[in-house]
Amino acid sequence: MATKRKQELTVEERLERAKLPGKRAPEWHAFYRGKVETALKCAVTSVDDFGIWYTPGVAAPCKEIQADPSKAFDYTNKANTVAVVSDGSRVLGLGNIGPLAGLPVMEGKALLFKYLGGVGAFPIMLGTQDTEEIIQAVKWIAPGFGGINLEDFANPKCFEILDRLRAELDIPVWHDDQQGTASITLAGVINALKVVGKDMAKATYCVIGSGAANIAFVRVLTSAGVPAGNILLVDSQGILHPGREDLEADKANNPYKWKYALETNAERRRGGMADAIVGADVLIAASKPGPDTIKKEWLRTMNPRAVAFIMANPIPEIWPWDATDAGVEIVGTGRSDFPNQVNNSIGFPGIFRGTLDVFAKTITDEMAIAAAYAIAETAEAKGLRDDYIVPTMMETEVFINEAVAVGLKAIEQGIARRILTEAELRREAETKIRHAQEETRVLMKSGVIAPAPKAAK
Repeated sequence: MATKRKQELTVEERLERAKLPGKRAPEWHAFYRGKVETALKCAVTSVDDFGIWYTPGVAAPCKEIQADPSKAFDYTNKANTVAVVSDGSRVLGLGNIGPLAGLPVMEGKALLFKYLGGVGAFPIMLGTQDTEEIIQAVKWIAPGFGGINLEDFANPKCFEILDRLRAELDIPVWHDDQQGTASITLAGVINALKVVGKDMAKATYCVIGSGAANIAFVRVLTSAGVPAGNILLVDSQGILHPGREDLEADKANNPYKWKYALETNAERRRGGMADAIVGADVLIAASKPGPDTIKKEWLRTMNPRAVAFIMANPIPEIWPWDATDAGVEIVGTGRSDFPNQVNNSIGFPGIFRGTLDVFAKTITDEMAIAAAYAIAETAEAKGLRDDYIVPTMMETEVFINEAVAVGLKAIEQGIARRILTEAELRREAETKIRHAQEETRVLMKSGVIAPAPKAAK
C-alpha cells in the first residue's frame, strides 16, 4: 500500500523553499567561477615523466594509433570522454538564450556526468544555430570524444541533428532531451502505476507538449508495449489528430508530429489541454513553465488514483502541492528539491557509463528501455511509496545498475566493440563511479575545493 507523505509546510513555506536554489545559484557560481575543469589522471613524479607523457615519448602511441585507430581507446581517455554540445536554442524552460548564456547549464551537465557516472565530460558551445553547420561542427570534433551528448537544441531541428549524426558517426550520439527524458519518464510511469494498481498497457495517457522530450517519450512508451491509441498528445494548438490541417501542411518540416497525429488518439478527440486531461490515468507534461500552465480544476477531471508528472523547469506547470490538492495520487516534477524527481539526470550518467564501457557504436531505444527498467527495479527494491517511485541522484547504485543493463543490451544487439560479462560490467561501473565521487570528497576534505558560501539568512 502507498503511504501519504505528511504535509509539514505551509504553502508560503513551500514557495520560499522552492525559490532557494535560484537565490543561491548566482553567488555560488561566481564563488567557484564555474563547476568543472580538466584534471590529471596520470602520475607525475619527476621532470623525466614529461618526456613520456609528452614529447618525445608520446610519438610512440601516436604511431600505433595511426596504424590501428582502435588503439585510441587504449592509449587515450577517448573511451571515457563525452562532449556536451549545445547551441543554446532551447535551454530548460528559458528558451533561446544563446550559447554563452547556456554555458552554466552545460557545465552542470558535465558535473553530473562526472560525479554520478564517472564520465569525463566537457561543454562545447556552438556559435551557430544553423542545422548543417551544427552537424558539421560535431563531426569535426568527434575524433576527440567517445560520445556526443546533444543538449537544449530547439524542435524540430533537434530530430534531424540527432538522426544525421547517429547515421554519420561511429560513436554514440544522444540527445538527452529526447532519449534521456524518455528513459526516466518511462521508469516513473512503470513504478507509479504499480503503486496505484494500474496496468501500463491499459492505462490512458495525456501528454502535454509535443517537443523533443515528449515526442521521444511517446516513441519509447509505445516501444515498451503501450498502444499508441491510448495516448493523447497535445501541442500549443490543441490535441493532435488527423484532422489537424496545420500539422499536415507542416509535415515536411516536422514529420514527427504528423506521424503521431495519425497514430495516437484512437478516439479522435479534439479540443485543448483541458479537454485532453479528462479521463486520463497518467498526465505527462513537459511544456511551458508554470505555475499556472495547468489548472487544479483540470486535474480534478482525471481518473481516480491518477499520476501526474509536471516536468517543466525551472517552475513546473503547476506546483506539486496544488496537484495533490486536486486529487492526483502521485506527483513528480523535474526538480531535485521535490519528491519524485522525474529528470534525465537519473538516466544519462548511468546510460553513458554502460555505453562507454562496451565501446558501443550507438545508443538504441532498446538500451534506453533497459535503463528505464533498471531505474524502476532499483527503486522497487527499496519499497515504492507515493513520494518515492524513482531513486534520487544520491543513490549511486541506480547508475551502476543502469550501466550493467545498458552494456548487456548493447552486447545483445551486436553494437558493442568490447564484450564483458555482467560481473565485469558491474565492476567497471562501480570502480569508475566510486573513483569520481571519492576524488571529489578528497579534494573537498583537503580544501582544494573550498566550501560553498554559507546561505544568507
